[in-house]
Amino acid sequence: MLKIDAARLCESIETLGRIGAYLDEHTSLTGVNRLALTDADGEGRRHVVGLMRELGLEVTVDRIGNVYARRAGREDALPPVVIGSHVDSVPTAGRFDGCLGVLGGLEIVRTLDEARIRTRRPIVVAFFTDEEGSRFGTDMLGSAVATGRLALERAYALRDRQGLSVRDELERIGFLGPAPVDAQQRMPPHAYLECHIEQGPILRAREQDIGVVTGVQAISWQALTITGKSAHAGTTPMSLRADAGVAAAKINLRLREMIASARYGDEMRATMGTIVPHPGMVNIVPGRVLATVDLRNPSEEDMRRAEADLISYYPQVEREEKVRIEWRQTARTEPVPFDPKIQDRIAEAAEALGLSHERIISGAGHDAQELARLCPTAMVFVPGEYDGISHNPREHSTPEQCAAGVNVMLQVVLQLADE
Repeated sequence: MLKIDAARLCESIETLGRIGAYLDEHTSLTGVNRLALTDADGEGRRHVVGLMRELGLEVTVDRIGNVYARRAGREDALPPVVIGSHVDSVPTAGRFDGCLGVLGGLEIVRTLDEARIRTRRPIVVAFFTDEEGSRFGTDMLGSAVATGRLALERAYALRDRQGLSVRDELERIGFLGPAPVDAQQRMPPHAYLECHIEQGPILRAREQDIGVVTGVQAISWQALTITGKSAHAGTTPMSLRADAGVAAAKINLRLREMIASARYGDEMRATMGTIVPHPGMVNIVPGRVLATVDLRNPSEEDMRRAEADLISYYPQVEREEKVRIEWRQTARTEPVPFDPKIQDRIAEAAEALGLSHERIISGAGHDAQELARLCPTAMVFVPGEYDGISHNPREHSTPEQCAAGVNVMLQVVLQLADE
């Protein structure tokens, strides 16, 4: 059975991981910061494009900065099999998130080249712009534009905290491409596959080699601006305060109470990931807090109930704390099921390779959920060490774990690309 070169794959992951590397002061470990459309992201993109061109692939960059590298097939006009993920990161990342999928795709191409195998269909290895959403507030940005969920001009207009726009930053780093963004819509892929670290503890705890991903749960993001009144911490009586910090704390505690109630299913997740008080001084009552809320649920019905209940709580906090709460939805996706036939092929490939496997829903969002609106789509998860920690410099999957996932992908790609 054809297999990839595990050492070569891991060397490519380590090399890309040196771009945007930094010493994390909390863990004393080397982390990665390739925030979307920063200089580091641009350098990482150019490195990966260089690898694509070394393999003789035809590289195309579209108007939102998505990159597609095409390997010709025997019947080159057929819709391709696309392998993809992302190379941008959160500010406190490890080396594997997203990169395993992209570099694993290129390793599959190398392996096919070395074996002199030319598939019937073309194979495309892609990476999409700003999957993480950490900078501009909208995750899966590039793949959402490519599949038609997000309009290009709306994406261009998004700005970061410094007021810099997506369009201007794409142009600045040299990835405002000429290709139309709707190419995937006009000729949908035959299939889309993505190999990714699990980013959670389940596979490792259950000693499973492979996760056959059944789909992605619903995701809802909100940005909150809570406005009270800055005041002297020593002279302002507690009863007369309009403390935006207390209001934020109440909302955060309400999220925990919602989870404990079990009214929204057993798999509900809720996080207030950003809490920024202003002016942020030890002796001043916060007059304003910028915060974010992240809700996740595999059930659309339960998600809608949770969203409605949370929003209905805001007026109560306003009355009790004498503040004003403004909120806006920054991201919202419904649960996305993946193709059951490709799931079966992934399970069969794992068995043929002697790898244990189980079906698992993705707790995180991925570009695959966007591509699923265009074509049959599936994902392969590999476990991670240290309880599968991710978005953290400690993020780590072993060479054996990475190779197992990409080898499963290779077998499925060979089947799909010869249909």
